[in-house]
Amino acid sequence: MPSVNLDFTHRFVPAPAGGPTGPALLLLHGTGGDENDLLSLGAALAPGAALLSPRGKVLENGMPRFFRRLREGVFDPREVEARAHELADFVVAAREMYPFGGKPIAVGLSNGANIAAALLLLRPEVLGGAILFRPMVALEPATLPDVQGVRVFVGAGRRDPMVAPEQTEQLRRLLERAGAEVEVHWADGGHGLTSADLAAAKQWLA
Repeated sequence: MPSVNLDFTHRFVPAPAGGPTGPALLLLHGTGGDENDLLSLGAALAPGAALLSPRGKVLENGMPRFFRRLREGVFDPREVEARAHELADFVVAAREMYPFGGKPIAVGLSNGANIAAALLLLRPEVLGGAILFRPMVALEPATLPDVQGVRVFVGAGRRDPMVAPEQTEQLRRLLERAGAEVEVHWADGGHGLTSADLAAAKQWLA
């Protein structure tokens, strides 16, 4: 067994033997979630896929997050960058430890979606694509990576009180400038997920 450092509290659910093949999902929870939060979502999006679900290391009033924020919607780019590299290193180590082979598809919600977008912009080699629910731009690197052809699904809410439509469009433009193929789905809802979000993301993933 290789020596690896899996320094995030996490859950790993292997794909069933003889089941359908497909990429693993990297599940990244929102503020206050944990490693169990998105397991049912991952199973619904990709039945039979391997699931890797870490818990964010940063606590905000006792609630786990993947990086701290200065206030709502305001971030320290250096903090985001450091935490993104830390998470990327964990994913690389997990690929050595667990039998899920190729690059996983990130599935992130809110803070988890923001760290997933940062991974795409800073360490694109660790992901095969991403499903981002209610994201915003937490970091814009000085030099954009080449993610030509990488597929990204963005699930946005028309009545989201935390993410304005222009923030969603800002993220779309940023990822497309890096070469990603971005599909934005607008749900008639707020910051929480809807059944329409899940149906659209599942169709996109399939």
